[in-house]
Amino acid sequence: MRLQLALNVRDLDSAVDFYSKLFGVEPRKRKPGYANFAIAEPPLKLVLFEAPSAGERLNHLGVEVFDDADLSRAEQRVKTSGLQHLTENDTICCHARQNKVWALEPEGLRWEWYRVIEDVKSEKPSSGVEAAAEDCCDVDSRISCSQSTPNL
Repeated sequence: MRLQLALNVRDLDSAVDFYSKLFGVEPRKRKPGYANFAIAEPPLKLVLFEAPSAGERLNHLGVEVFDDADLSRAEQRVKTSGLQHLTENDTICCHARQNKVWALEPEGLRWEWYRVIEDVKSEKPSSGVEAAAEDCCDVDSRISCSQSTPNL
């Protein structure tokens, strides 16, 4: 079993380049205006449709891993490929303490690789690392600077 995600993209070539780097595989099928990837790890069928006038993209997409080694490999791949990225360790988001790495694709869609360390009771703590919880998935301004800063 694998999850399928169908995405509208403005520029198929730049999207294929990004996803090839992010997942470390080339498209399984490519036609004019269309490409699909059959990714073994994580199990995913990713379908790309070139649709320059599409109104919606997605908020963000995520891949949950269950150990630090998997997260480290994802982070290393993103860094080595030179993709825009942001690493967050010991952050609170979505009612959980997490380690994560975000990657920003050429058109602004955010991908999150994450590992849950522990569940937490409150999404809005009062201080410290927890104080940033309410902005946890709003990484646009922090990640968009990565053109000049390799690792934010």
